[in-house]
Amino acid sequence: MGIAGITGRVGRLLVDEVRAAGAVLAGGTTRHPEQAGELARILPPDARLLTDMAELARISDVVIDFTHADTVVPNAKALAHGGAAWVLGTTGLSAAQLAAVREAAASIAVVHAANFSPGVTLVQRLATMMGRALPAESYDAEIVEMHHRQKVDAPSGTALAIGEAVARGRDVSLADVRESGRDGHTGPRKPGAIGFAALRGGQIVGEHEVLFTSADEQISLAHRAFDRRIFATGAVRAALWLQNRDSGLYNMEDVLGLPPL
Repeated sequence: MGIAGITGRVGRLLVDEVRAAGAVLAGGTTRHPEQAGELARILPPDARLLTDMAELARISDVVIDFTHADTVVPNAKALAHGGAAWVLGTTGLSAAQLAAVREAAASIAVVHAANFSPGVTLVQRLATMMGRALPAESYDAEIVEMHHRQKVDAPSGTALAIGEAVARGRDVSLADVRESGRDGHTGPRKPGAIGFAALRGGQIVGEHEVLFTSADEQISLAHRAFDRRIFATGAVRAALWLQNRDSGLYNMEDVLGLPPL
């Protein structure tokens, strides 16, 4: 098993979780090889620290990748060429980057998810069911998320994934009904809109809530992450699940064994 961005915050957690799962850590890539010394105390003696994804793909059966959207296209090509399965947790992908993921999935097994928490996966599943069951003309859907002050994107990738789940349940495109960043005199809420609000402060790992509100009632689904380790644990679970899978594009619902809706 390999880890892209092994010297990063999530990468170091992944090292712990790979070892806790009893899996073999072949190595990881980094843009900061000078940090090899401080990683030595937690890396197995035969694990390799690399700067080349193609080399990591060559020595790994699966690579876990929480790096950056800009690396998705070259990583997709390297992993597909090397034949390593891919667990991808990078969010905010462009259409071209998503196309590269799908192209890679034609030759290797890929799990791509905005969030590897089992709890968030279930919130997305329930959001789809509620979007399907609660008429858009009667129930307004709003998604509220809060993260640490250092987060640079808004809404979060997880919030957008929950919004996509609601839109899927309503059989609409999120791009057509999304409302976010309301400010000033915006006029009344558009019928059928899926709204987003992003809050930032402190060191909150991640909080997400989806609300369906009618004139008579409100239903809410909420998830709070207390530790980033939950994402690493879920990603390693996905990597183990990918063993011996056929090529294709999978998600965390597949990993959890949830039946199709």
